[in-house]
Amino acid sequence: MSDDLKDGQAASVPEGFVSNVWGHGFGHAVGPFYSRRDAVANLEVMAFRVGPHHANGMNNCHGGMLMSFADMAWGRIISLQKSYSWVTVRLVTDFMAPGLMGDWVEGTSEIIAEDGDVYTVAGRIWSGDRVLMTGTGVYKGIRSIRRKAGYREAQE
Repeated sequence: MSDDLKDGQAASVPEGFVSNVWGHGFGHAVGPFYSRRDAVANLEVMAFRVGPHHANGMNNCHGGMLMSFADMAWGRIISLQKSYSWVTVRLVTDFMAPGLMGDWVEGTSEIIAEDGDVYTVAGRIWSGDRVLMTGTGVYKGIRSIRRKAGYREAQE
């Protein structure tokens, strides 16, 4: 399973990132995923390391994996800033560079428009100084997820 880290993988997670717990489902199958919260900027950077289970026929990160990651990483801003769970309405992406085997890939977004419970975000996915993907997403907030203080810390 993807959350079962090999010895070298656990050591290769950059400082400040914590594991996102996916006990089942899609995120568990294609993870593991990590995040680092920036409380000052009120944003969260999500990340993963490209492994063999993410590879396409050229042994790079599959475009579908990058799109799935973008969807998760970009939608998180709605959870963080608006305290809503969400569903994806539209995702538009532009591939700029490949994700290479072993790359530490990061992504984040910002809300650029909102209309009621519908949010438009602009996002970016990168590895080091290479931009892998840019794009926009439209997400619909579906229910409040207001959490008690310490919720995130208790889950780590």
